[in-house]
Amino acid sequence: MAFVYDFSGYVTRNDLKCSDGRVIRAGAFADQDGVKVPLVWNHDHKDMSNVIGHVMLKNRDDGVYGYGSFNDTPNGRSARQLVIHGDIEA
Repeated sequence: MAFVYDFSGYVTRNDLKCSDGRVIRAGAFADQDGVKVPLVWNHDHKDMSNVIGHVMLKNRDDGVYGYGSFNDTPNGRSARQLVIHGDIEA
């Protein structure tokens, strides 16, 4: 069964400071290779409407890559359109 994703890209790169000030070390997500995780808007888990889809994780030598799908919910559809239009890129 082939999956169709809305987007793909690096979830994190090894040993670089993220926008939240954290540094993710190589191998930090090794146990999640091939795991599906929720895609949460702005890391805000307080409201379930912020879950806008999911991401399949793939560990690579230089970081963690993700293949993402948006939900067919109002927030998921809105996020999909923002990505398509180029309004958000991360």
